[in-house]
Amino acid sequence: MTEGVPRGGSVKNPKNVFWLGLTSLLTDVSSEMIFPILPIFLTGVLRAPMPIVGVIEGIAEATASIFKYVSGRVSDKVKRRKTLTVFGYSFSAVSKPFFALSFFWWHVLVFRFLDRVGKGIRTSPRDALIKESVDEERIGRSFGLHRAMDTFGAIAGTIIVSVALFTWGSSAEHLRNIFWLSFIPAALAVFCLVVFVKEPRRGGEESAFPPQMLDAAVKPSVQDAGFRGEADGRPLVFSKNFKLLLVAAAIFALGNFSYAFFILRAQDAGTDLAFIPLVYLLYNASYAAAAYPIGRLSDRIGRTKVLIAGFVLFSLTNLGFAFGANAYTVWILFALYGIFVAAGDTIFRALVADLAPLQQSGKAFGAYHLVAGLAALPANFFGGILWQDIGKPAPFIFAAATSAVAIIPLALLGNIERQKRIYGAEQFKGYR
Repeated sequence: MTEGVPRGGSVKNPKNVFWLGLTSLLTDVSSEMIFPILPIFLTGVLRAPMPIVGVIEGIAEATASIFKYVSGRVSDKVKRRKTLTVFGYSFSAVSKPFFALSFFWWHVLVFRFLDRVGKGIRTSPRDALIKESVDEERIGRSFGLHRAMDTFGAIAGTIIVSVALFTWGSSAEHLRNIFWLSFIPAALAVFCLVVFVKEPRRGGEESAFPPQMLDAAVKPSVQDAGFRGEADGRPLVFSKNFKLLLVAAAIFALGNFSYAFFILRAQDAGTDLAFIPLVYLLYNASYAAAAYPIGRLSDRIGRTKVLIAGFVLFSLTNLGFAFGANAYTVWILFALYGIFVAAGDTIFRALVADLAPLQQSGKAFGAYHLVAGLAALPANFFGGILWQDIGKPAPFIFAAATSAVAIIPLALLGNIERQKRIYGAEQFKGYR
């Protein structure tokens, strides 16, 4: 490894990607031991009405989105990505056993809120840590590996809770026992993070290459790029191309309804209730299998091409749920749904990494998570209205339309890979 810290860069530590992936894997084992049965616990044990369940989930996701943005900005200022990441994972881990101590629905609201605060704190600095730990050409596959390990954890957690329910039953006492057990993998996740993940050593300066380079991605030239640094007062991460990416994320999120819509559609299409967890498991398995290859593919042929293809796949999958769902086709549709979600999660993160200056990675990831998260809030409410007042296929038709519209800002994004070849990867770093 190169001694010291290169000018404008950092000493890479690719092992961080594995250990961060293992941390996410164990955390997802813990989470998936809780969240699939939490609605049952709320409605069956605590007697919470369904609107309360929706309020709890809405507040939880809004909280996570806000804290992702705040933690991203803080991590850029303090330059201690690992510290914030450890704090966030620890916060979530400590909240897990308290679900077992819930005796009213508002108890669950409080502990769900605390868990999402932890998720919001950790996500942006963790993503920035992944970016700063690997070389430019390995960013896509690194995010793909992380997402794959994360989803393998979700698969394992789903299997564990299914076996536990089959063995013990679903009484209130047994559900509380599962909540207690979920603390074990959560604690192991924090241990892996604290012991094995290393904070990258950063250089004190960035390259002197022009900050507005990507705004001239299609017709690159020194004059068109506008070599003005931040003289116009714009933060570097909010270049034209970064704004286009946020617009695409927001439009897509407006139709990216919760997976609960797809589960309910499968049940409505005739899937036996006993097979619903297996359908959900297939979704997680296809996600895990696709995430890393999709990340590598984006490294080879370009992010925008892969993401646009993913949006087309998502539109077609939603049309399948709207017009072609039955007890047999839902298995294929859920597999396709998992493949798309893997592409969306992986490539959106990799594009943020491409477009964010090195010293503002946390802020960039925070802005992305905030926009996508806040746009998703009205989406689920509106999707429920469509389902109830117009018909069950309606939200899926709307989702197909919004994902198709989201292709437009992506097409305007410009050829980032061509820009890299023209200027060179080293000059390109830090001014995306």
